[in-house]
Parts: sequence; C-alpha cells; structure tokens
Amino acid sequence: MIENNTTEFKREYIDDIKKTIIAFANCDGGSLYIGIEDDGTVCGVDDIDDCQLRVVNSIRDSIRPDVSMFTSVNVETRDDKQIVRIEVQHGTGYPYYIGSKGLRPEGVFVRRGASTVPASEAEILKMIKEAAGDNYETARSLNQQLTFEYAEKYFKDRKVAFADEQKRTLGIISDDGTFSNLGQLLSDQCVHTIKFAAFEGANRTVFKDRKEFEGSLFKQLDEAYGAIQMFNHVQADYVGLERIDRYDYPMEAIREALLNAIVHREYSFSASTLISVYDDRLEIITIGGLVKEITKNDIMLGLSILRNRNLADVFYRLHLIEAYGTGMPKIKECYADKGVEPTIEITDNAFKITLPNLNFHKADNKKSITLSAREKQIMEYMDSHESITRPVVQKLTGCSQTTAITTLNELVKKGLLVKVGNGGITQYTLGR
Repeated sequence: MIENNTTEFKREYIDDIKKTIIAFANCDGGSLYIGIEDDGTVCGVDDIDDCQLRVVNSIRDSIRPDVSMFTSVNVETRDDKQIVRIEVQHGTGYPYYIGSKGLRPEGVFVRRGASTVPASEAEILKMIKEAAGDNYETARSLNQQLTFEYAEKYFKDRKVAFADEQKRTLGIISDDGTFSNLGQLLSDQCVHTIKFAAFEGANRTVFKDRKEFEGSLFKQLDEAYGAIQMFNHVQADYVGLERIDRYDYPMEAIREALLNAIVHREYSFSASTLISVYDDRLEIITIGGLVKEITKNDIMLGLSILRNRNLADVFYRLHLIEAYGTGMPKIKECYADKGVEPTIEITDNAFKITLPNLNFHKADNKKSITLSAREKQIMEYMDSHESITRPVVQKLTGCSQTTAITTLNELVKKGLLVKVGNGGITQYTLGR
C-alpha cells in the first residue's frame, strides 16, 4: 500500500489526524491508518484502546458538523501487529471543518494527491453551494460565531419566542446544528449593508448626508427608516380649524418599499442596497431582478413568488409583513389621486423603486398654473390668511357676487383652494 488521495498513514496518533478525516469527508472519502509508517511499514499501536478512544473523541468533539455517521473506527491486525483503521465516507454535510477554526481555510481541509491541505475560500464557497443548491438562505454560513443581540430584542419586544427550538423551526439553525445564511442575515455579524445618501437638488452633485447601516437586518431596517424620516419633511395645511400634516413621502409607502428591498433582495451578491433621497424623489435600488417567470405587471397586481422564503416567514411572524404580495399595491394606494405615481425599473440584476416627493410636485404644479389678475389677488391674500369667503373676494377685488363665486370655483378646479361648508357659512381654504 502507498499513500494517495484516499489513503493516509500515521505512525502514531496525533491531534492533526482530524484534518485528514475532514479532508476525506470533504472529498472522495478514504482510509486513515494509525500504526503504519509513511513508507508502508507496519509498526503497530502500543495502547490500542487508548488510541481508539482518542480518535472517536476527536471526531466527536472537534469536527463540525457531526461527521461520525460517515466514519468507522476499527482495529486490524497486520504483520502480527494491531493498527487502527479509520474509514471515512464523503459526507453529505460538507464542508466539514474544525469547530474552533470555523469555515475558514485554517479550519477546512481537502486532499491534494497524498497530502491534506487547507481549502481555499473559493473551494469553501463552492462546497457550500453544492451542498445547499441555489438557495442562499439555507446554505451554511461561513461565520459560525454568530450573536443575536439585536434580533433577540426584536423578538422579545414583539413577544415572540427566540430560543434554539424556534431558531431551528425558522431555519436559522440547520438540521446539522450549524447556522445557516439566514442566521447570518439576522445576526449582529451580517455581512450585507444598506448605503444611504441624501442629495441637494435632483442629481448626485452635492451631498447633504450619507451613512452606511450594518449589523442585523432588523437593525438596518430601523436605521434606514429613521434616516429617511429625517428627510421626510412635513407641510401643514388647514381645512377650517383642522390642521392636516402632509409628508413628502407617505410613511406606509416608505415602510413597504424598505421591507420589499430587504426581504426580496438577492443576498448571494455582496453589493449594498442603495437608498437615495433627492429634493423631488426617493429611490431604493435592490440587488437582484425579478424571480424567473414573474413580470413587472405581475408584482404591481400583487403576485408574489418569494426568493427568500424563510426570511419572509420570519418577517411575517414578527408582523412586519401582513400578507405576501401586498407591498406594491399598498404603495400604489398611498399615491392614489395625488397626481404622481411611484415607478419601478427592473434589470436582470437590480430592482429600483422611485417614490415621488408629494410636496415638491404639488409646489411645482402650483408654479406651472396660470392665474388671472383676480386669482393672483386671492392667492396673495391666502399667504397670510387661513381662509377666504365670497364677500371678502368681492371687497378685495371689487367684483360682483357672481364673478367672485366663478373665480373661487376656478381656483377650486385648479386645486389651489378647497370649498368648506355651504350657504352663508361657505369658506375656502388652501388646497391639500
């Protein structure tokens, strides 16, 4: 016998045999013999029971995920000497690794001919993808040293249990006891980020502010929403004595657009989600186009096919999502009868939603409206008054009762005034 890609000799037990066991399990399997010299000479094992025990303990305690079901440890006699033979099959839970080292080159090993060598990062990623298929969120996380401080608070505040049992049910912990990529997304160590920028005017020339949000997706969601709200200015109008606040962007539309960006993005790409606020619009660009066979018209109607089903289920359980497929219809509803509409643009690898600034477009529309001399007098009066009546218009402009009513009705049609009340108590306030 000679050493090759499936055969390894060790003169005696050493702790590094776990690297060879990992390499066999990650590749084509193999046999590891303890008690044979590198040249194939049988030297035997002095304390066979102790050697067996140390091998079994090393496999059980050092290697993750559990590879024991793919190994067998037996005693054989060769040349009248006892040796230990460790048979290793190619495991289904690869990549296997040294638990204390993690899914890094210093913890993952493969065979190169008769040698055991560290796997490259590319090889590790390839093994993860092969084991999990194309489903990113169910694949094993490269980082197994995850913490969930922000997520635990999120679940606790919503009175939802978040113990290991629930983590397994949600898919945060996989069947083999390791953390999945879903776990990584919700952990404090999430590697994906959201980049936020606010600009002066309608282009990217002058920055007002910029930030990058990292950590758990829950934390990024909260911080991104807060940053947008800092630039979501409110304009107050009055209808009679009632004050009506109108935000630049409907808060429900912001919420739905953010949730869609987080739940539906393609996390197998490393690029950040981009949020850009301009004077006239808010843009959110998400990595990942539409899921196959779904069209733009489909999602506008509310059809939903989930790219990250487990992530969506977590958000649903926390009541962040009320029902699948309702996001885009809700956003459209927020802009109903506002004169402007949200738009979406889709490429093979990106999705962009644009929310118009309602106050900007209303002010812009008002600037473009042509007013008569009498109408200008009335609107100038409204700059310093909450309301106006027909008798005041007659006195202000010196016109007849009929002309005053006609002029006020024209301003109502143009959306500049709102009629409140009837008969002798009729008033006109600024349009909403």
